Amino acid sequence: MVYIKSDREVQLMRESAKILAHIHSEIGNYIKAGLTTYEVDRFGFDLIKKFNAKASFYKLYDFPGHFCVSLNEQVIHGIPSKDVYIKDGDIVKVDGGVYYKNFHSDATRTHIVGKVSEEVRLFVDRTKNSFFEATKVCKPKNHIRDIGYAISDYIESFGYSVVDEFVGHGIGLELHEAPEVPNYRTVEKGVKLQKNMTLAIEPMINMGTKDVTIDNDGWTVKTADGKLSAHYENTVLITDDGCEVLTI
Repeated sequence: MVYIKSDREVQLMRESAKILAHIHSEIGNYIKAGLTTYEVDRFGFDLIKKFNAKASFYKLYDFPGHFCVSLNEQVIHGIPSKDVYIKDGDIVKVDGGVYYKNFHSDATRTHIVGKVSEEVRLFVDRTKNSFFEATKVCKPKNHIRDIGYAISDYIESFGYSVVDEFVGHGIGLELHEAPEVPNYRTVEKGVKLQKNMTLAIEPMINMGTKDVTIDNDGWTVKTADGKLSAHYENTVLITDDGCEVLTI
């Protein structure tokens, strides 16, 4: 069942989301070649603690990190490690959530480290843009399906593919709430969007095939063909006549 927030609960979600937006900005300034993915995770967690908040991901389903830090062909759920170093030319996806005053926020950024080709830079930019294409249809009386159509129509025009084994989700008192929010085209319309619905919309886009594999660690999702994947996510509030992106 989809939980529609009260105006007071929306305000609390704004507070959580504002903290997360600040943390992602700071992480973006911090990331560089030579750091381990563990150091990125620890930097973000230290910032969360400064706000007297909690990391939404830590120990959720037994995940061992505070943030997912995924490199290059890793799609999502990369486990932070002291043995994995970020290199020049990597793309680094940092996915995290903040739990503050009983409400969660969730967002992901894909960072480019050092020099990459124009092809890679465009790929990362277009993944981000696909999220904003989705926001154009986030308004009352539209349906969840419209989000996936907007993302797919935009992304597939460039020859990329949309991961279909993982989806976005509702968010609020729980990190993962109803409804599921597919980034791809679906037959069913899904629930109708309405004011004060809160969603985590998160296009996961591959340069090559949409197919993915899961590592032996049980967490790290990779592209099946080894090509790059990018990820961009924000917590979104449906308003009277559109939407508000809370984690920017």
